[in-house]
Amino acid sequence: MGKPFRILSIDGGGIRGIYPAHVLRCIEERLQMNLSDTFDMIAGTSTGSIIAAGVATGVPAADIVAMYKEHGAGIFRKKRFFWLGKKLKNMFQPMFDSVYDAQYLEDVLTEVFQEKRLGDIKKPLLLPSTDIGNGCVHVLKSGYSKEFTRDNAVLVKDAVLASCSAPTYFNPHKLDHYLLADGGLWANNPALAAMIDAQKRLKIAQDDIQILAIGTGHSKTMYGTNASRKWGLVNGWKHKEFISFILSLQSQSALNYLNLMLRPGQIKRIDFESDLPLPLDDVSMLDDLISKADHKFTHESKSIRDFLTIGDSQ
Repeated sequence: MGKPFRILSIDGGGIRGIYPAHVLRCIEERLQMNLSDTFDMIAGTSTGSIIAAGVATGVPAADIVAMYKEHGAGIFRKKRFFWLGKKLKNMFQPMFDSVYDAQYLEDVLTEVFQEKRLGDIKKPLLLPSTDIGNGCVHVLKSGYSKEFTRDNAVLVKDAVLASCSAPTYFNPHKLDHYLLADGGLWANNPALAAMIDAQKRLKIAQDDIQILAIGTGHSKTMYGTNASRKWGLVNGWKHKEFISFILSLQSQSALNYLNLMLRPGQIKRIDFESDLPLPLDDVSMLDDLISKADHKFTHESKSIRDFLTIGDSQ
């Protein structure tokens, strides 16, 4: 076994991204670890792409936490539909248009990343998105590989916007020749995609890989067991619950595959379960999510430190 190759992976989850952001803040401030120096590859999907790109470009995790707190309500401010009442708007707006305008998010990302391009980032960075024009996956990557140059001129803010464009929440993002939507449709937990890229493109041995995968929480209850309910999209599957369900299933399946492929001790997952629904856009959860992240880190700080320092003496 050689020197550990450490991958940081951050799930999607909308406003719940403040959970992994605070965990990373604790690693920086309480464990006194430089995230960019600690990790050899960084991957993030949807809201996780904001955090991953921030880490890869040297943005302090404390600033990322502050961004969620300051701008969360603005990002998730619903479009105005004057001809619909509040109840009808919640039911029918997603049938006619995306719920939120991405312009506010784009303005925030422009302020954070300015004119930085993926080709300027030498740290391996992966930001999954979905190519809905061609019906396939689309992984945006930084300039760490001489063989893969497609994304070098892509602005970091555009790559993040593409990864964040959750169906029905935001419109797909047009990027060069592609129309891109949220990467959570196939890689809400991007750890598996990152591990494969490390092996195939960077020629890292599987036994040398260590993954810190930070989730954004998942609900233990979704639909119950009442099979006689009406199973329409609105009244049965429910718009927000359905999207969250898809993302949660993908995260769980990726983790299950990794646990089957890797040895015990090669992957550490930081996440939480909730008895209540976890909407992607409920900004009232921010303080509670920070509290959950702080509680989790406090109880696992030693194991996190140990995991991130294994093999450092080699």
